[in-house]
Amino acid sequence: MEYFLTEEQKMIKELAARIADEKIAPLAIQYDEEGTFPHDIVKILADSDLTGVYIPEEYGGFGGGVLEMSLVVEELSRACGGIALAFAGTGLGTFPIILFGNDEQKQKYLPDIAAGKKLAAFALTEANAGSDAAGIQTTAVLDGDEYILNGTKQWITNGGEADVYTVIACTNRAKGARGFSAFIVEKGTPGFSFGKKENKMGIRASCTRELIFENCRIPKENLLYREGMGFVVAMKTLDRTRPGVAAQALGIAQGAFDEALKYSRERQQFGQAISSFQAVQHMLADMAIQIEAARALVYQTCRHIDSGAKNISKESAMAKVFASDVAMKVTTDAVQILGGYGYMKEYPVEKRMRDAKITQIYEGTNQIQRNVIALELIKEMSSKK
Repeated sequence: MEYFLTEEQKMIKELAARIADEKIAPLAIQYDEEGTFPHDIVKILADSDLTGVYIPEEYGGFGGGVLEMSLVVEELSRACGGIALAFAGTGLGTFPIILFGNDEQKQKYLPDIAAGKKLAAFALTEANAGSDAAGIQTTAVLDGDEYILNGTKQWITNGGEADVYTVIACTNRAKGARGFSAFIVEKGTPGFSFGKKENKMGIRASCTRELIFENCRIPKENLLYREGMGFVVAMKTLDRTRPGVAAQALGIAQGAFDEALKYSRERQQFGQAISSFQAVQHMLADMAIQIEAARALVYQTCRHIDSGAKNISKESAMAKVFASDVAMKVTTDAVQILGGYGYMKEYPVEKRMRDAKITQIYEGTNQIQRNVIALELIKEMSSKK
């Protein structure tokens, strides 16, 4: 289907697709088995100038937006959703600086991220603050010209591998949601350490760790935006990065579908290819319909956000929910089409099924996203009265 991408966007998508096919696909199963972080792929992305596609030109990037980022994520995820997260997770950690950083902060951090010299991460979730982000216990106390951070963040993508971390911490408990603030913390800062690498079901080539802050002192210049605006920073960031999760899900689904279609043409039963059986044909047709519908929603949502639209929470949540649900359904059906082979790790679809599941969970569970969508719909209706 024609999505009327610009020539630059087509080039970005084609370049990411070539890297996915030539560099990532041959390593995907190995990296999944070993849990290897893809430093080599990050270098290839950097050498190809893809690491800065969503970063403004004045800070060394391509000057694109959410759509350009999502095009890269989709193509990389088609080969491996875990490896793609080194890029996507960096986007999540970088967008708070793009959206809310002052010029000094942008000049300090964005050029190296755009060049692929540094990775980033976003630290919101805690053991008792998942869907309920207001339950954050990590604190930041101003002491002279420094903030002192104490607490632990959980399930942090790129944890331990990233160089730059956007951290949400409580600066005034009495103010509730208005008492949270956002900070930039650099790897290597005294008092900042990491927990063990988590042993995950899927996205195993991505590194997930705890972040531990023990009297970690950072200069007050590392405060993003201003005190008390951390919750706003987090929510506005997630509104712009959830389409990236949707793109990851879309890529995983497309990769699983491609494998299932190929297998159905090759696998012979009862003297003919199983693609000749109507039951399989209908499964393939439904998978293709769902993927194309997801792609249309994801691309249009990205365009809506990049247009400068103010209210994007509903659309962002819709794209994330729909694409991730599609990914789970398509990968499950791909395993079914491959039958016993689909259940074996030597074949590439069971991995995609494992990778797909997380897209329904992180950056806001699909249940929470449905809450967001419903509340926005009710708000829109109320405003028309």
